Amino acid sequence: MSRALFVVDVQNDFTEHGALGVVGGDEVAERISRFLQSHAGDYEIVVASRDWHDADNDNGGHFAAEPDFVDTWPVHCVGGTAGAEYDEGFDTSAVTHHLKKGQGKPAYSLFEGVADDGTSAAELLERHGIIDIDVVGLATDYCVRASALDAIENGRRVRVFTDLVAGVHPDSSGKALAEIAHAGAELVESGD
Repeated sequence: MSRALFVVDVQNDFTEHGALGVVGGDEVAERISRFLQSHAGDYEIVVASRDWHDADNDNGGHFAAEPDFVDTWPVHCVGGTAGAEYDEGFDTSAVTHHLKKGQGKPAYSLFEGVADDGTSAAELLERHGIIDIDVVGLATDYCVRASALDAIENGRRVRVFTDLVAGVHPDSSGKALAEIAHAGAELVESGD
């Protein structure tokens, strides 16, 4: 078995009542949990990422008082706050590795995160001999997109489960999925 599941940023600040809430975020969290109940054994590792930003600075220009919602954003996912925690609908019991990304700088891809011991996603993939990666989470048009494209760039075969993602906007989410597919990923439903 050489398959990993990447669960991208299923956090309170990215679901309905958060600072950057995505419509359908809570439902995606619950669907991912149901999927893991029946499919966790299909994966060598299950890696979950979280935005984990600093409270005392603008995180390399990532936070702005007047955000443009492209490169700058309102304050979100500050480490140690409720907004940075996993959505309550996401059961993390099957997660084998937790990565935090941001930490003082802008970060979108799960590949920019590290575990508390400093281990990166790329190191986890090498250590476990992972060739295939399934990607789920939030938000389709930003962090899911970046994570899937980085996985392809890292020479992995990628599937994105389209029923286990939700995006900020339908147009940009559609464009992101098209870009991911054009780069070589397979877009499929989880079948769950």
